[in-house]
Amino acid sequence: MITSRTRYKTNLFERKSNKIYLTPAGEKVYNAFKVIAQLYRNLDFEIGQMHDSISGEFKIGASSTISQYVIPKVIASFHKRYPKIRIYLMNGNSFEMEKLLLNNQIDMALVENYSSQSGIRYKDFLDDELVVVTGKDSVYAKRENITRDDLVKIPIVLREQGSGTLEVIKQALSQQNIGFENLNTFIHLGSTESIKNFLQDFDGLAIVSEKAVQNELYLKTLVKLKVTGFTISRKFRIACKQGHKSQQVELFENFLSGYNI
Repeated sequence: MITSRTRYKTNLFERKSNKIYLTPAGEKVYNAFKVIAQLYRNLDFEIGQMHDSISGEFKIGASSTISQYVIPKVIASFHKRYPKIRIYLMNGNSFEMEKLLLNNQIDMALVENYSSQSGIRYKDFLDDELVVVTGKDSVYAKRENITRDDLVKIPIVLREQGSGTLEVIKQALSQQNIGFENLNTFIHLGSTESIKNFLQDFDGLAIVSEKAVQNELYLKTLVKLKVTGFTISRKFRIACKQGHKSQQVELFENFLSGYNI
């Protein structure tokens, strides 16, 4: 960037207080550099294809449920097929991952929410179901079914604001004419793992991805409860910023879409 400032004879940075920002000219130069860097990555990819040795790197941001319970085995399988492509995985809630994507801090986001952000293209890649569970020692563990009234009255632990799971729950309750504010919410926790641990000594419920509790249901440390006349299904989605994407990212997207999870 310093060389570019000399070349174009204009300031690319400006200082405000104790921070440094790009000037409009600096923004143009920075965006041009990103395009050039992408062209080099694509060239590396195409040369690699010619020699059956595809290489490169990209960053994925995945929501908590996907990053912990879905995507690791896909990345492992992709690495076996393309060992010279490096993948960096970040995780957080769906809103945080979409923000990173829009800020060009990751190349692809894998999210579990309903809503869509402008400037992002979404593609479904996996069906999921949210289920009601309770701990094996809970007073509700011996009940196979509960009513919708029970769902509202019994204490419940949920994910934090910004979580895709929480957004889906709110949407599903709204469709069933159940006010989210009417739930007997005991606490919000920042991950499904913390919710599962919390349930071990909690007389109450949680609503989580069925994919996140498969082991616990098998080991019977958690118990699944059916809610009469109420189910919550959703889609896990691939999110990419609209416009150009690298060939490595496109390769992974196609691999993920065809993977039998």
